[in-house]
Amino acid sequence: MKKNAEVKKEKKRGLTPEQSLYWLGWIMLLILVLIAAASRLWTNHLGGRLPPCYVHLLTGFYCPGCGGTRAILALLGGHPLRSFLLHPLVPYTALVGGWFMISQTIERLSGGRLAIGMKYREWWMWGAVFLVGLHFVGKNVLLLVGVDVLKALTS
Repeated sequence: MKKNAEVKKEKKRGLTPEQSLYWLGWIMLLILVLIAAASRLWTNHLGGRLPPCYVHLLTGFYCPGCGGTRAILALLGGHPLRSFLLHPLVPYTALVGGWFMISQTIERLSGGRLAIGMKYREWWMWGAVFLVGLHFVGKNVLLLVGVDVLKALTS
């Protein structure tokens, strides 16, 4: 536990990591709503075609981010399992970020009486890095043996 003097010093220094992430979360939610609205327009006017990954076009292998846009669209379309298979970082971020935002909002609205706000821990980020790395290696190993997971999930 932090001593009161340490907490006061942190407050003088500026925003805590939780405060910064909370406001960033609201900004990201606004951006997500705008993307969802734009994707509806994009799907209607462009036939749902997504731009290609240039790393994949040049090398034949998928980059660490390949499948991310399709995973977002799958999650927004109500397909969490497909989203996870396309890119596990998307549902992971939705779950962890969603719980962070909900718990922080409850704590803030209760004036701190319900101290359930999720705290920032570095291992949440390391978990995300691990998921991206595992997905990157897995989809390219499968591609080497002739199984194109991303193509199979989107066709």
